[in-house]
Amino acid sequence: MDDILIERMRGHYANLYGKPYVPILATEDDHRARRITAYLDLLNGIVRDQVARLRASAFEQGSEIVKYFEMLADRSPLKQLYRRFLEAVDPDVRAHLERRLRAEIVAGHIEVNIMTKLDRVMRPAGGGEPIPDSSDAVAAFRGYVRSEIGSSVVLSAGVNPRLFSYMERCPELFPAADGTVAKSVILKVSDYRSASIQGRMLAKKGIWVSEFRVESGLNCGGHAFATDGVLLGPILEEFKEKREQLIEELHGVYCDALRRKGFAPPENARPVRMTVQGGIGTTEEDDLLREYFAFDGTGWGSPFLLVPEATNLDESTRERLATAGKEDYYISDASPLGISFNNVRGTTSESQIRQRVESGRPGSPCTKKFLVTNTEFTDDPICTASRKYQSLKLAQLQAMDLPVEERERQVRVVTDKACLCEDLACTTIVGDGQAQAAGAIAAPVAVCPGPNLAYFSRVVSLEEMVSHIYGRLQLITVTDRPHMFVNELRLYVDHLKKEIERRIATLTANDLKFLTVFRANLQDGIAYYHALAPRLDKFSEEFRANFRAQLNELEAELLALVIPVSVGVTA
Repeated sequence: MDDILIERMRGHYANLYGKPYVPILATEDDHRARRITAYLDLLNGIVRDQVARLRASAFEQGSEIVKYFEMLADRSPLKQLYRRFLEAVDPDVRAHLERRLRAEIVAGHIEVNIMTKLDRVMRPAGGGEPIPDSSDAVAAFRGYVRSEIGSSVVLSAGVNPRLFSYMERCPELFPAADGTVAKSVILKVSDYRSASIQGRMLAKKGIWVSEFRVESGLNCGGHAFATDGVLLGPILEEFKEKREQLIEELHGVYCDALRRKGFAPPENARPVRMTVQGGIGTTEEDDLLREYFAFDGTGWGSPFLLVPEATNLDESTRERLATAGKEDYYISDASPLGISFNNVRGTTSESQIRQRVESGRPGSPCTKKFLVTNTEFTDDPICTASRKYQSLKLAQLQAMDLPVEERERQVRVVTDKACLCEDLACTTIVGDGQAQAAGAIAAPVAVCPGPNLAYFSRVVSLEEMVSHIYGRLQLITVTDRPHMFVNELRLYVDHLKKEIERRIATLTANDLKFLTVFRANLQDGIAYYHALAPRLDKFSEEFRANFRAQLNELEAELLALVIPVSVGVTA
């Protein structure tokens, strides 16, 4: 999203690794796409150099190559080959195995995420018609496809017809003469229906989706996109049952599109990975997702915020995450996009918002303008976190004849907005030693961890976190952490409570239908989990008994919620 930050970090890393750097100014043509291309190419070169050094390093205690192989999962074929190398006595055998090990070291993919809905339209400086193909999402995609990296772009946060149409004009997404595709597409989706719809939309354009990345609606970091009460377990079950059907359907549509465009379609469907993320905390949960639900991979995101080697986070914020308890993680109104946003209490961003309100000047100056989407008071979009919008909105609320409690609630919703353009990027700048020397450490930092991070309680090394994931080390010290499915269910029950409270005063027939369907879906999910419990054979009997007891407790809480049947309902 933030090409200003990307350009700044390109300069930082070019200087750090002794690479050439020529600034790309905001006044230059197509600067956003060019900045992104230049940053990705720099990153690709740095990674290539690092992997070459890794391959060439010595097999000795504490070396990078030894750390690389030691961190692999014990069941990995490559780890088993490494064990054979360690046990080998014959010099020729050992030399042969060493050559094989070095050859197996490859870099991971440099994947690029684009939030498709963040697609601000760019116009000439003096006004006029939009500049063709210059909107934020389109320019970001162009920057990606023009880069030298051969990887995947992750599209998240929904459908963008303008972006999808532009993608159809990118030859990098279509088969070359040998049938290979230079760039591939990953879709982040909430459920099977979303995967099917978006997958077909792209297949009709001749674009193959190489991975569907399923994410929990609430038990994740960043923005929270709640489903209508459909829980992760039933969603994964549907993917498990219909996976081959989905691939077959998309393959047919994809081949028809390629023929229309003059490409020879592949005889067999291209590979499709199914992955899942959102609230995973133990190796047993990870195994369940990959073995029972047959997913190809899992995503562990938020726990890596506690790993200095893996994430660029300032020390103060990292320590705050390490010490925060369950009650400190909450879903907030901080996002200017009007979408629920995962948050943690006690950040410097939160403090700055409070200080601005207390001083009588709520809102931010809004310098980057990446999230300008609101036209409630202006012809040109502005950001709801901006000082301009909040002054206009608060004046409107004061002029309205609202009950005191309702006015205070709406005022909080307005003033709780954070300047995510600055505050989410700020931690990267604060983590830069040069920026700290310039005094940037005082700048406000926002962070958006998943609620599962509450169960991790200290800053750890990369080796420690990897060992936890693979079951060699236990970083979760609390004994009462519920299963990830129960954690998500709790979040959904709490979400339903908030929805009832928010809608009750002006309940409409549509509200009533939504709330009723939401609760019914939660009840169906609980029934599904009761049926799943006997299959949790990698968990202890005590854990399974607690799993059932927690389901019963949440079901009782759910059934006790009062949803009005008809009184007060308006059309």
